[in-house]
Amino acid sequence: MEFKDYYATLGVEPSAGDAEIKSAYRRLARKYHPDVSKEAGAEDKFKAVNEAYEALRDPQKRAAYDQLRSRGFRPGDEVPPQGGYGGHPGFDYEEIFAGGGGHGGFSDFFEQIFGQRRAGGFSPGTGHAAPRGDTRAKLSVPLEKVYNGDSVRVSVGGKSLDVKLPRGIAPGKVIRLKGQGTHGDLLLEIEYAAHPHFEVDGRNLIHVLEVMPWQAALGDTVKVPTLGGAVELKIPAGSEAGKKLRLRGRGLPGTVPGDQIVELEVLAPVPVNEQQRAAYEALREAFATKTA
Repeated sequence: MEFKDYYATLGVEPSAGDAEIKSAYRRLARKYHPDVSKEAGAEDKFKAVNEAYEALRDPQKRAAYDQLRSRGFRPGDEVPPQGGYGGHPGFDYEEIFAGGGGHGGFSDFFEQIFGQRRAGGFSPGTGHAAPRGDTRAKLSVPLEKVYNGDSVRVSVGGKSLDVKLPRGIAPGKVIRLKGQGTHGDLLLEIEYAAHPHFEVDGRNLIHVLEVMPWQAALGDTVKVPTLGGAVELKIPAGSEAGKKLRLRGRGLPGTVPGDQIVELEVLAPVPVNEQQRAAYEALREAFATKTA
């Protein structure tokens, strides 16, 4: 399998903090999302960005990846098979990525590093079964599947299973599949896969909406994505960067449904011709602070 440089994919340095990595992911996911991008190869780039973020957003995954990278591997280098998390002992879950929603389908490199952790009652490197018991695994699911309460197909232990998700199931909840484990039941602990448009805050969803300066200053009505489909949102005149608008009931389902919080990010488009540069100069003059 070929080594992948996840930092280069996101355009950040290996020293980048969580906030910088998240910001880079948001920007690139929006840029290459197949629904909006017209660039050649956008879908493959979108998948690569999702994979890189999935590897770097989790501290344990990132530490394992960094240890592998420290051995001098560079993109295109052949990497020998790893024992799961770069050979680290002590990780007690296999992680399974459900398809759908633009997630899953990660590369062989990713699956080799992160998809073969200790699971099913087997100890790494021994090939011998541990004492009888249930099999535990983490199931990483797309938010769309959680919102709709859909079924997801997973592969574990050489078997393909359709798993029905209770609508709005929270991360950390466990789904038990009787008799589907290596020696007993299969216990699937839910976690949410990274999403290019939304962050989860309890039952609420946070969406960063890019707007032009004139939309923020003069107001506008725009379409914004939600897990239930695009809706129209009115941007009040005089809005500033960081302003938060609330779409009630558009978050994750629950006894009390969550909301979707839309945070405005005001863009500063780069002028590409004389007319646009002149417009910026006029703005500078109009907003210049007059001093005595």
